[in-house]
Amino acid sequence: MRIVIGSDDTYSIAKFIYEYIKSRGYEAIPLGALKTGKLESWVRVGFEVARYVASREADTGILICYTGTGVCIAANKVAGVRAALVFDANTARYARLWNDANILVISARLTSEEVAKEIIDAWISVDKPDPSEMQNIELLYKLDEYRCLDT
Repeated sequence: MRIVIGSDDTYSIAKFIYEYIKSRGYEAIPLGALKTGKLESWVRVGFEVARYVASREADTGILICYTGTGVCIAANKVAGVRAALVFDANTARYARLWNDANILVISARLTSEEVAKEIIDAWISVDKPDPSEMQNIELLYKLDEYRCLDT
């Protein structure tokens, strides 16, 4: 599995997440401050990670910024991206299962290393959405195409 990981700053939790992904045997692609070692625009980092995921250069993505909100908003501007800001393992699991989320967003301010491991493990444990949610997920795909819902 190829996982693109971007952070707008050199947060210790971002570095931890990057190393944790590698230790689990996944290919980790660093972007933003994880690549440059300096403060980066959260808008650009969110877009870069989203572009990798939307183009399928990566199977999934992880974004980190101070609150998580900015990179989440930026990523969700890219068609085909469903970024979810999560604070616990259950929300991560269900974002994948029920919403087919493809980018995990984490707050650097609020996430400990232990919680980050739980969130990532839950995220990775889901490989496809719940079939009972496919009707709703298909509506999300239509939003990418048409920017409106026909009822």
